Amino acid sequence: MGLRPNFVRQQILLADAARQAFLDWLAHERRASPLTVAAYGRDTTAFLGFLTGHLGGEPDLSALAGLRLADFRAWLAHEAGAGAEAATRARHLAAVRSFFRFLARRHDVANAQLRLLETPKSRRPLPRPLSPPHARAVAEDIGEESDSAAIQARDVALFSLLYGCGLRISEALSLAVRDAPLPDGEAMLRVTGKGRKERVVPVLPVVRVAVGAWLRQHPSPTPEAPLFTGVRGARLNPRIAQRTMCAFRRHNGLPEHATPHALRHSFATHLLAGGADLRAIQELLGHASLSTTQRYTSVDEAGLLEVWRRTHPRG
Repeated sequence: MGLRPNFVRQQILLADAARQAFLDWLAHERRASPLTVAAYGRDTTAFLGFLTGHLGGEPDLSALAGLRLADFRAWLAHEAGAGAEAATRARHLAAVRSFFRFLARRHDVANAQLRLLETPKSRRPLPRPLSPPHARAVAEDIGEESDSAAIQARDVALFSLLYGCGLRISEALSLAVRDAPLPDGEAMLRVTGKGRKERVVPVLPVVRVAVGAWLRQHPSPTPEAPLFTGVRGARLNPRIAQRTMCAFRRHNGLPEHATPHALRHSFATHLLAGGADLRAIQELLGHASLSTTQRYTSVDEAGLLEVWRRTHPRG
């Protein structure tokens, strides 16, 4: 019996070592980003800290294996009581689930109860598009934020692409000069999106003209060079584009949600309002699931309802 305290301390050390081994595995074998490793480290530390109070002592490996569904629910309830929103709790739960999968593979610590725990559900916020006049103003007039002719041409080309093709800012900034849609060239643009998934989108003539005007100002228009560059010739940092949009928003009285990504939302919403097929919009945006694209129908319905309330005599 006298050996029992030492055995318990050994198990506690094993649990702590397993958590550190989990983080090392994330960093070196899974090659997760440093931010992900740090976040998972915080989440698993907080989870084990909760268990220390909940169980009346530091949890060992056998305690982790013996956790009941009620224990996991108590942890999520504690998280909610501390002010964590559903999306935050879901992210913390994902970290803990990943930790337990690691424990099952490397330490033979299995807990089937965790699979019975429902992920907290959060309602995804509806996309917030700009009105058609505001979106056009950004694409046509954002060059006014600079006194440099080259930067003016670059910004008009970039934001015209975002609104005219529904691109993510990362997709537009990853383009090379050889990809540039030109007035006398290919009217389609090949884009590499999330998950390295490629899609082809049509490019409006006005957008191709804007891109051609920028290329005439481009500091080094070799085929492999970034299409959009900063003042030093390197690939344009997305924060520069965001700051430009922020300045334009302030100077022109646009709403706070007027961001580069809002132009992608505007592209989809305005196409839908014009009668475009939902499947076609899904392909143009590069959504893997139609349910993601269907969010724009709610935006359209909300807009119609607001018009009805403002204009109907009995609204």
